[in-house]
Amino acid sequence: MPPFQQALIVGSGIGALSAAVLLIRDAGMHGSRIRILEELPLPGGALDGAGNARQGYVTRGGRMFTDETYTCLWNVLDSIPSLGTPSRTVHEEVRAFNQQVHSHANARLIDRHHRILDASDLGFDLQDRLELMRLLAMPERALGTKRIEEWLSPHFLDTNFWAMWRTTFAFQNWHSAVELKRYMLRFLQELPRIHTLGGVRRTELNQYDTIVRPMVRWLLAHGVLFEFGTRVVDADFADTGASGELRLQTLHCVRDGRPVTYELGPQDCALLTLGSMTADSRNGDDHQAPELVREPRDGAWTLWKNLARKAPGLGRPEAFCGHVDESKWESFTLTMRSPALLERIQAFTGNAPGTGGLMTFKDSSWLMSIVVPHAPHFDAQPEGVFTLWGYGLLLETRGNYIDRTMAQATGQEILTELLHHLGFEDMLDDVRRTTTVVPVMMPYITSEFECRAYSDRPPVIPHGAKNFALLGQYVEIAEDVVFTVEYSVRGAMHGVYGLMGVDKQVPPIYHGIADPKVALASLRTLMG
Repeated sequence: MPPFQQALIVGSGIGALSAAVLLIRDAGMHGSRIRILEELPLPGGALDGAGNARQGYVTRGGRMFTDETYTCLWNVLDSIPSLGTPSRTVHEEVRAFNQQVHSHANARLIDRHHRILDASDLGFDLQDRLELMRLLAMPERALGTKRIEEWLSPHFLDTNFWAMWRTTFAFQNWHSAVELKRYMLRFLQELPRIHTLGGVRRTELNQYDTIVRPMVRWLLAHGVLFEFGTRVVDADFADTGASGELRLQTLHCVRDGRPVTYELGPQDCALLTLGSMTADSRNGDDHQAPELVREPRDGAWTLWKNLARKAPGLGRPEAFCGHVDESKWESFTLTMRSPALLERIQAFTGNAPGTGGLMTFKDSSWLMSIVVPHAPHFDAQPEGVFTLWGYGLLLETRGNYIDRTMAQATGQEILTELLHHLGFEDMLDDVRRTTTVVPVMMPYITSEFECRAYSDRPPVIPHGAKNFALLGQYVEIAEDVVFTVEYSVRGAMHGVYGLMGVDKQVPPIYHGIADPKVALASLRTLMG
């Protein structure tokens, strides 16, 4: 018999939803014995997709997947029927879509003169290559808390390669060199195709419609209880004397402004999501810049801070939520009631609809990038309505064309900046008249990349933990990379299998460097 008969899950992001699926599928727990506590009124966490054609659609981010790296995600989605065709799984649906629509960016980099650069020229000199090889060979402990800009020279950070790599994965120059090293090794297979993003796999609709909704439907059908509007802010541990054991006893919550508690009995376990990269995000609109929230108000950060104060070995949340100016950036979603802009972009780039991947304006003072998704991108999106998603990494420099920082810019000002970078000034008035822009400020979106000590992220199952595990982007999983859906799902597998004593192996981490063909192709790319 499994050691636990009931489970409380805090949060409903992809890690939490995957944990619930795994408890049912692999640990044999009945769904009616699983309760998911979520602060927001909807599930999905960072995997969102909302809005409408009139007020504007919103996705805070866009996820790129690969066949090789996302083994845990595909494993879970192999068990979830798709919404559109229940006879096939979500993984099968995603695979079928990508067999029809192949990613291939013809305009990965665009310069200040509206010219498409030859992005296959990575721009490396011998020193750049030596620096990168040295980074890959350096042990993580030796890298310590070094920033990327402390390890790589200004010339490297000005190359085409770095412009593509940092905007594909959202690295800032001041982020952790350890995390960059992990990414370089984890996505080594992408090096020869970084200029086309040919290895990227996408979902037909946004990830909320494609992944979250089918998972939630499957969980509800199995009897899982969702309690929305429930903010978990603290937890108590049982007094186990000096044994070193950590046994969770009580969860303290707030619902409708009133305190609520959940007691854990001997047959109960809990899986707690720590921190949130989309916490305290705020939307702007056509005429209003989004607010920047500087102090954490979200329950996921509050819970982690309170836990870390009560027991050793639970990490240091301030390392990630305490540097907003280093972790923030801003995305924006265009809702267009005319195809004119997309048709012009397709003519300019030569990209077929939905295949172009990221386009980065290399000389943009905001370091702006855009993606044209396959249409429709939202469930029930009307014909004649189109969307485009983009983001900027550098928020405190004034625009090249708009005399404001991106953080200060309204949606329409961001649109104006974008059209100037494309060189489409002649259609600016028409596009502005038919387009709604929703910018989103996210204070902690790349906080996972902050420079950190090894102990700042706790293990999935902390030392001494007897009835709980930790979920999300702020736990430590050796060799894997944060800011990916895969990281959250892999953590859920480790948590469920470890707590429940499941005799199954977590799918191994893909090591491209161990594949001679991948390693040789990547070496040729790096060495030019």
